[in-house]
Amino acid sequence: MKTWTVAAALLFVGTFGFAQTARKPCEELKADIAKKLEAKNVTSYTLEIVDKGKEGDAKVVGTCDGGTKSIVYSRAAQTPAAPADAKKPQ
Repeated sequence: MKTWTVAAALLFVGTFGFAQTARKPCEELKADIAKKLEAKNVTSYTLEIVDKGKEGDAKVVGTCDGGTKSIVYSRAAQTPAAPADAKKPQ
């Protein structure tokens, strides 16, 4: 009886683990992440798909293609707005 219980538990854990590691296309995941960022009113950002291990200093926000690629987030540089009372050339 214990053998069957252990076998059933291992089968369940194996199935659950497989479901969590299913491959997702990078472009699809990138679009999903972009939607979430836009829903939170995040602006001026870039999402890039890079090879695993070549992320640099950017923040990894997702992995795709079975863990072979990463999606990295970085803030885009914003241009400073000109002050309203800036002197105009004469």
